[in-house]
Amino acid sequence: MDAHVPTWLIPTLYAAAALASGFILPRIEHAYLASTLNDIAAASALAYLSAVASGMIAFTAIVFSIAYVTVQFNAIAYSPRIALWFAHDRRLFHALGLFMATFLFAMATMVWIDRGDGGGVPLLSTILVLVLLVASTLQFGLLVRGLSELQITSTLHVVGNQGRTVIAEMFFPSEDPRAMLRAARGEVKPEDDGSRPTQVLRYSGEPRAIGRFDIEALVRQAQGAGAVIKLACAVGDTILDDSVLLTVSGAAHSLVEAELVGAIHLSPQRTFEQDPKYPIRPLVDIAIKALSPAINDPTTAVQAIDEIEDLLRRLGKCELDAGFARDGNGVLRVIFPMPGWDDYLRLAFDEIRQYGAGSVQVMRRLRAALAGVAEVVAGRAERAASIGRYMRQLDLSVDRAPLDVEDRLVASQEDRQGRGLSRKPHAAANPVPRKGQARAAGR
Repeated sequence: MDAHVPTWLIPTLYAAAALASGFILPRIEHAYLASTLNDIAAASALAYLSAVASGMIAFTAIVFSIAYVTVQFNAIAYSPRIALWFAHDRRLFHALGLFMATFLFAMATMVWIDRGDGGGVPLLSTILVLVLLVASTLQFGLLVRGLSELQITSTLHVVGNQGRTVIAEMFFPSEDPRAMLRAARGEVKPEDDGSRPTQVLRYSGEPRAIGRFDIEALVRQAQGAGAVIKLACAVGDTILDDSVLLTVSGAAHSLVEAELVGAIHLSPQRTFEQDPKYPIRPLVDIAIKALSPAINDPTTAVQAIDEIEDLLRRLGKCELDAGFARDGNGVLRVIFPMPGWDDYLRLAFDEIRQYGAGSVQVMRRLRAALAGVAEVVAGRAERAASIGRYMRQLDLSVDRAPLDVEDRLVASQEDRQGRGLSRKPHAAANPVPRKGQARAAGR
């Protein structure tokens, strides 16, 4: 349930709960437990609550200043998309809410100290303030632990985990019984039959990214009208004013536009949900930023390729023709754009290859990654052919790079560490040595 609550609402709920408790609990104690509320001196309780309230405000300001400075620093070092993701981490908002709740409840409890000049102290409320203070301390520890994920290794692994999750949710592995059943039925992604649409839905508003589709809702609407809905945008696309969202063909009657729009969830930015491409994007961003002349850190690029290769291996074992949905009777109802194998391959490696062409370490790791993915897709001729074509393109990049003959030979070897353990050179990458370099080229 927490995943569907807007982040700005989380601290608001904490504050509302603290104010409600501060309004109700001390009154109950004053009305029914007055005889037990004199165990603590009023002056001591007031000093204690004042220290907690004033300290929590300063503590909150310091903690979140450090947190956001850290996030901003990592945005510069890694990628703005990574920083924005961490800045919207719900742990930050839960911590903010708990700190605010501690402050507000302590303030509300102070009002009931020495109520009516009787010297009474709301004991249960005072104890609850202590509990909230301890909980705030524990939450701070969790927050510090979460900030450790901004270290490069943890950051890459967290992004990779997001990719592994969305791949597992979106696709069936080839050996999965459901995928085998679809293959046995001859179910492949249908081509556009060219039928004229009976209804066109356009977007009106500010630019927004497609966050996800409610496919089940679209299938129900299409089935009710005997229609086929074709989405013109893919998850992750940015749609602009007057852009076509979808077309409806073969409908017995017009579908309700508000219900169609409600099945397309928009977001101010791209999200990981239903978007297998997006986890690869920040990994590539980190790699090419590490390869920039200002940073010059090819080892970080190699670490990013580790996660990228793992995602491509998983995608290579999946049935990627998932861009359609049928109703319970097997009738096609919804068609939506999905990337193909070549799209994933080029997204993963094109920019790293271009910006890392002069790095022997990166070229070696890219070659090892392609070889590893090729092993996974060896049983799929079309995907294996794509890997072969890309390997030849990598050879051309090495040939055009400002490297001498020996460096080219070294760059033509597979190495999962980049500069660790050399494997055999690729067969197509054996440049002819120039005069005076025969000995080096013959190694």
